[in-house]
Amino acid sequence: MEEKNPPSVSLRQIEGFQFEVRFGEGMPPLLTDEPPPLGKGTGPTPTHLLLSAVGNCMASSLYFALTKFKNDPRGVRAEASAEMGRNEAGRLRVRRIHVRLEIGAPAASLQHLDRILGQFEEFCVVGQSVAAGIPLVLSVFDGEGVQLK
Repeated sequence: MEEKNPPSVSLRQIEGFQFEVRFGEGMPPLLTDEPPPLGKGTGPTPTHLLLSAVGNCMASSLYFALTKFKNDPRGVRAEASAEMGRNEAGRLRVRRIHVRLEIGAPAASLQHLDRILGQFEEFCVVGQSVAAGIPLVLSVFDGEGVQLK
């Protein structure tokens, strides 16, 4: 089902590579920039925003799946990093995104964990959309540091 009001943002150049990103009524704007020598490094880059969108979506999807089964994950953390490389034309590209999710609770305290781990990422709109063009490498750890996925 398509959304009646799909998400949108507006961007306005401040100076050089600095842009103000507006997300809509009642939400604070965000200043983006490129690192020197292009920009001044006064805000996150577009690549940072891509990584934060994928990491946030994956973490939210995992949290939703855990709490749907009445689990207390004791917090969810995410780290996302880009593997950069050049394409055939020598242009810099995001070649792969690595996402590491951590659940605060130990795996033994979580109900239906196999089912959750088997399907939560399928409900992440951003992650699945990006994965259609950029490989995503996902790992999940519990509160005791045990790798679950």
